[in-house]
Amino acid sequence: MAGAALAAAPWRAGDARADTVRPKDSGGFFRILTGSAHTTAFPVGVTVASAISNPPGSRPCEKGGSCGVPGLIAVALTSQGSVANLAAIGNESIESGFSQADLVYSAFHGEGVYFRRAKQANLRVMASLYPETIHLVVRRNSGIKDIRELAGKRISLDRTGSGTRFNAEIILAAYGLRLNQLRVLEVDPGEAADLMAKDELDAFFLISGQPAPTVGDLTDREIARVVPLSGRQIEGALRRHQFFIRDIIPANTYRDVPETETLSIGMQWIGPESLDPDLVYEVLRALWHPRNRKLLDAGPAMAQRIRLGTALLGVSVPLHAGAERYYREMKLIT
Repeated sequence: MAGAALAAAPWRAGDARADTVRPKDSGGFFRILTGSAHTTAFPVGVTVASAISNPPGSRPCEKGGSCGVPGLIAVALTSQGSVANLAAIGNESIESGFSQADLVYSAFHGEGVYFRRAKQANLRVMASLYPETIHLVVRRNSGIKDIRELAGKRISLDRTGSGTRFNAEIILAAYGLRLNQLRVLEVDPGEAADLMAKDELDAFFLISGQPAPTVGDLTDREIARVVPLSGRQIEGALRRHQFFIRDIIPANTYRDVPETETLSIGMQWIGPESLDPDLVYEVLRALWHPRNRKLLDAGPAMAQRIRLGTALLGVSVPLHAGAERYYREMKLIT
């Protein structure tokens, strides 16, 4: 997609400043990059786009019509995921997109998987939408009940350079586990699940919304369990890496898996710093309009977890100016 970015053409809440991003090849839409059609992100993006849209000619919110931004047409687009979305936002070829909080942090600071790359200092967070839960999945008959028992075991941390690998290494280090103590395989979660089913892998990390179909399939077939991430070691990880969030996998989310402590990483909605702050303010006000709660709750499971009270969890890079204004008005920041 070429061109720069911003609001749908009909939006007229006020003239944007000369230095704000304006639509070129957006086709008059406010676009939201999500993930592939098979991910949690895309259906959530469709729901969010519906909530903030209010096309010209729509009935007013107070008369039972859309409670989106008057004149705004938002659309969710599929993409290759967080890394591709960050690149598009960094070069201002898109209005907004979703990305995991750890990758936003890494891209902004030029750390982790973005080490030795140019810092994407123009990234700004609009909201933390929903948690992507870190699953440590182990083979049911492996005898592994604690993460420290991974030493000497066959484990997949996902591909080198992936966000999952980055976070898995942080967590392993927090427990004092070195990579040379493990028999590491570099396969994606789908292949890892296949290997585990064939008794060729003892454990793998997966970051996904709950319930994760891959985990559900393995637990339903009595092949796998989920190991908790808890204890004082996690306290240290939370202090050092603010994009981590405490999380729980509720009992019976997966077959025979009791309530399990773990961590999650927020899926954040981000845009370029140059995105019109008045528009961002109006978009967030529309997203959390009381009448849009019903729309979110009728959406996919992760859309139901989009809450104003958790909009700043795990945010460790600057907020967009329009978002900061909104959250100050809501008294979430001072």
